[in-house]
Amino acid sequence: MFKFLKKTTYLLALLIFSLSISCNYEPTKNTIISISNISNHPSDDYSGSWFDNGKKIIFVSNRNNNISIYTMNHDGANQTKISTYSSSYYYPLISPNGKKIVFYSTRDGNREIYTMNSDGSNQINISNNPSNDYSPSWSPDGKKIVFVSNRNGNREIYTMNSDGSNQINISNNTSYDIAPSWSPDGKKIVFVSKRDGNREIYTMNSDGSNQINISNNTSYDIAPSWSPDGKKIIFTSSRDGNWEIYSLKLN
Repeated sequence: MFKFLKKTTYLLALLIFSLSISCNYEPTKNTIISISNISNHPSDDYSGSWFDNGKKIIFVSNRNNNISIYTMNHDGANQTKISTYSSSYYYPLISPNGKKIVFYSTRDGNREIYTMNSDGSNQINISNNPSNDYSPSWSPDGKKIVFVSNRNGNREIYTMNSDGSNQINISNNTSYDIAPSWSPDGKKIVFVSKRDGNREIYTMNSDGSNQINISNNTSYDIAPSWSPDGKKIIFTSSRDGNWEIYSLKLN
């Protein structure tokens, strides 16, 4: 009887201790508190990104049987279609100052790069070329846009001013170069190239000089992305037999 009471007392104390820990638990800043479906629509919604200091979200949806650009409040309220043409819109990106949106569209029969105001007004074809132009990305100061075009017979990386002027082939290679992205300081561009026989991650200066293979592996390396401080690049690679995410530290 004494042993039973002793064991029961121990278990009760353990339970009280566990409850006290759970009551005093404070989640770290990376703990997932809740996940909410904020677009909450039967159609497909994707490519979301924040703007207006986190108050709004821009995204793409195929609701109404057309791929269009929408905005909504950060909580999903006030979902508004801001693209007006019946053709498809792809990969919208807000300018650094939040006033413009760059995207590409097929409304002219080929892929072209457009800008518009953040409310959807003043839509302008800024690449304006009979070839395919796509994958636009803003420079950090919003003055330039880097993009991909096949106007020279293969996919190359170009830059242009935000109004579409001064379009320059900066990768200038016989192989295809894709997926460009500016470094946070605007001095470098990371991209993917197949010039060595497989897809590799390269960097170059913003004028196209000093092109360097930084992943340098026989497997496929794709989808590069800069760290906020510009000191690292993450990318996806198949070098271990399956697709994994790698981090690369720059000198």
